[in-house]
Amino acid sequence: MTDKNDNKRRILDMLAQNKISVDDAYRLLSAVDSTEGGRESGGRAEPAVKGKAKYLRVTVVPDPESERTGNYDRVNVRVPMSLIRAGIKLTTLIPSEARDKVNLALHEKGINIDERNLKPEEIEELIGALGDLEVDVVSKTGEKVKVFVE
Repeated sequence: MTDKNDNKRRILDMLAQNKISVDDAYRLLSAVDSTEGGRESGGRAEPAVKGKAKYLRVTVVPDPESERTGNYDRVNVRVPMSLIRAGIKLTTLIPSEARDKVNLALHEKGINIDERNLKPEEIEELIGALGDLEVDVVSKTGEKVKVFVE
């Protein structure tokens, strides 16, 4: 546990000395928490904080009959939540005319979100809320579709 605290202190010292940016410090602190705080299990680190969303996952599993005949598609997509965070940050690069059109289109659909007003803690709260997301669908053909956060 002291190694983890030592690493955090070093990161904060580098930040205080202006050797790294606030964003770099945040990323490094997050990495310290996820790598040192997790325990290894079968070659894969388990999250340090149970329930903390790390990936958005979409899977499509074929029905048993299709698997037997070999006539099927299998889908397994895992999107890192860090990519979602980065995508939200990249919205600052959208030209104002395009941003206004997007906000108007969202407003017309009843979604009153203006990304210019989102604060970092609100983004984290939104991403944290995805942890409760779970969608399970079984199609008429027997395929199983799952969308969840792990």
